[in-house]
Amino acid sequence: MTDSLADPHLRFPAAAAPAAGAPRDIVILGSTGSIGTQAVDVVRSNPDRFRVTGLSAAGGRVELMAEQARQLRVATVAVAREDKAGELRAALRAAYGPGETLPEVLAGPDAATELAASPCHTVLNGITGSIGLAPTLAALKAGRALALANKESLIVGGPLVKELAAPGQIVPVDSEHSALFQALMGGTRGEVRKLLVTASGGPFRGRTRAELAEVTPQDALAHPTWDMGPVITINSATLVNKGLEVIEAHLLYDIPFDRIQVVVHPQSAVHSMVEFTDGSTLAQCGPPDMRLPIALGIGWPERVPDAGPVFSWTEAMSWDFYPLDEEAFPSVPLACHVGALGGTAPAVFNAANEECVEAFLTGRLPFTGIVDTVAAVVEEHGTPDGTGLTLSDVLEAETWARRRARELAQKAHTAQTAEARA
Repeated sequence: MTDSLADPHLRFPAAAAPAAGAPRDIVILGSTGSIGTQAVDVVRSNPDRFRVTGLSAAGGRVELMAEQARQLRVATVAVAREDKAGELRAALRAAYGPGETLPEVLAGPDAATELAASPCHTVLNGITGSIGLAPTLAALKAGRALALANKESLIVGGPLVKELAAPGQIVPVDSEHSALFQALMGGTRGEVRKLLVTASGGPFRGRTRAELAEVTPQDALAHPTWDMGPVITINSATLVNKGLEVIEAHLLYDIPFDRIQVVVHPQSAVHSMVEFTDGSTLAQCGPPDMRLPIALGIGWPERVPDAGPVFSWTEAMSWDFYPLDEEAFPSVPLACHVGALGGTAPAVFNAANEECVEAFLTGRLPFTGIVDTVAAVVEEHGTPDGTGLTLSDVLEAETWARRRARELAQKAHTAQTAEARA
């Protein structure tokens, strides 16, 4: 592998490298979410390796954040919602003992971005959504190693990220991209024939498009393998998440879309594979537990012993692989189309999808209407021009896409309501 954004053969000398034997300073963005809470578990199990200096979160779980801050003895906490700052300070006072020094509190939409640039060795970006782009850019610009779980920041701002990232500066944390990262150590970029990205298939694997029409939010939130937040869980049900991961794989490893293939693997034991030109395929496997890729991301280039569970190879097990049904799940080919368009198209795809997921969860769109509406917004957006992408371009495209997706969702809901009354 050479000249790719996430080359596992490269080692990035982070500016704040710890002294020999000292723990590595980590900032965790999105600490109260799924990635963040598991990262805290990894750190607490390895106090000799990691020390958390800062935590950020949106502000919906201030008591949990205060407890994390107390357990980890962090210097700074950041909350995106300014109206939650007072509540967070009160939670910190309740969590800490009398006379103990409380951490500094940053508040507001730019708080996580400020924290991402603070002195540390590695920033773990576990924020969900495209709001993670600014902190990603800040961490890269500040010279921090970036353990990237926020796929949206790369997808919507790929050229911006690639412009700032130094060789070896990004280590992917998504289970699929961590698997590819590890498998790619087995050869050079020129020896790669194909990236094989595995998908569980979600809760609706095997259903036809017609059968998907009656899916409810409760059905879609019941993922068979992973425990994730509502947006990612719905994205896994529509396979939009897998489409986003294909775009991310293209950007991280500089492999063309026609050489990236999605394979349905219900057991989620093989997290992804790399097929090499000699016919050999290397797979990375393990029980479905995010602590292993998180530990690899914040500990790279060293592995963290006992970071996650392992298979019992003395017990019988079988793994299945199926082709993707693109008719029932058109999100993957749509994502490949969007990724090939480049420019602001991925930002439009991602933003429209987030709005459509919200419309589905609140009963304003049917399940199949999510991707259909996203496709309509993408088509209306058209082909981006070939000029350089800026952060302003991304934000403007997202604003338009969200507004248009809400309009189309409301139009569909109004028509459905009128039809039901008739």
